[in-house]
Amino acid sequence: MSAEADLKAAFAGESQANRKYIAFAKKAEGEGFKQVAKLFRAASEAETIHALAHFRVLGGVKSTAENLAAAVEGERYEFQEMYPAFLAGANTEANKGAVNTFDNAMDAEQVHFKLYTAALEAVKAGKDLASASLWLCPVCGNIAIGEAPDRCPICNTSKAQWIEVK
Repeated sequence: MSAEADLKAAFAGESQANRKYIAFAKKAEGEGFKQVAKLFRAASEAETIHALAHFRVLGGVKSTAENLAAAVEGERYEFQEMYPAFLAGANTEANKGAVNTFDNAMDAEQVHFKLYTAALEAVKAGKDLASASLWLCPVCGNIAIGEAPDRCPICNTSKAQWIEVK
């Protein structure tokens, strides 16, 4: 393999380790293992350091406009190609959990696509987005601008559970 292929594989592995350790930390915290949770969170941050170093060497971070264009394309791919294919397979297998999580993600990716598209248009015009609160649904990943809806239009999560992004 080439160094570039190895960097891409390392970036993917370190990124997945970060997310996995965050999930492990939440579980440990919920089971009352506060110090173990702290260890998982520290390791997850270390994996992020590794992933970002690999990504930097790959030249993965460009101008904000280029980064937004990449994000728009990534979100488009996810809701138009990736998740529909995954949903078809999950439906064939009658895996209700997979159907639910893929369906929620597909709908949230459409929202992300629209938000990134608007951001790209603003940046191309030399402007930032208007200042506003951003809210994240902790169940499906939907994002709302201004204030959280009373119920998530994707997964029906109540407004009280939404997280304001700082």
